[in-house]
Amino acid sequence: MAVIYQKRKKLVTILLIIIFLALLFNIENLGSYLYPYHHQHVIEKYAAQNGVDPLLLAAIIKQESNFNPGARSPKGARGLMQIMPTTGDWIAQQLGMESFHPDQLYEVEPSIRMGAWYVSHLLKQFNGDLQAALAAYNGGQGNVRKWLAEKDWEENQLQTSEIPFPETRNFVARVMKNYKIYSYLYLEKP
Repeated sequence: MAVIYQKRKKLVTILLIIIFLALLFNIENLGSYLYPYHHQHVIEKYAAQNGVDPLLLAAIIKQESNFNPGARSPKGARGLMQIMPTTGDWIAQQLGMESFHPDQLYEVEPSIRMGAWYVSHLLKQFNGDLQAALAAYNGGQGNVRKWLAEKDWEENQLQTSEIPFPETRNFVARVMKNYKIYSYLYLEKP
C-alpha cells in the first residue's frame, strides 16, 4: 500500500512540475486566455477614429463586461462598454446617429463606436488625465469635477486612492491594472 501511495505522490509531483513548466514557457498564451482581445478589428477601428489607445478600450471592456455583448448591470448599463441608455442617446446625438435605440448598446459595433467616442470625449474634458476620465466614465463627469474642485491635487490630477466612491475607485484601479496587462500582452515586442 505504501508503495502505491509513493508512486501516486511521485506521479502527482511530476504532473505539477510539467504543468508549471508549461505555464512558465507559455505564459503569454495563458495571459491571452485570461485577458482576451475579442473584437480587435472593431476596437482598433474606433480607437483610431477617436485617438484612443485600443488597449485602453480593451481594458475597459474587460472590466465592464468581460467581453459579453449581452451584459447588463443592475443599474441598467448595457453591452460591452456598459453604457447607460440615456448616455447612449446623448452620444448618438453627438455622433449624428439617426434612430438610436438603447438595444443597439448590446451590439458589438455600436457599443464600441460609442464607447470609444465617449472615452475620447472624457479624456479631452479632463485634459488627458486618464484616471479622471475613467472615474468620469464610471462615476459621472459632474462628480469628478466636484472632486477635483474640492481637493488641492498637484496639477489637478485625480489620485485613485482619494476617489470618494468605492465602486469608482475600484473601477479605476482595475482598469489601470487591466491596461498594464493588455499593454504587456498585446503591444508588439521588438
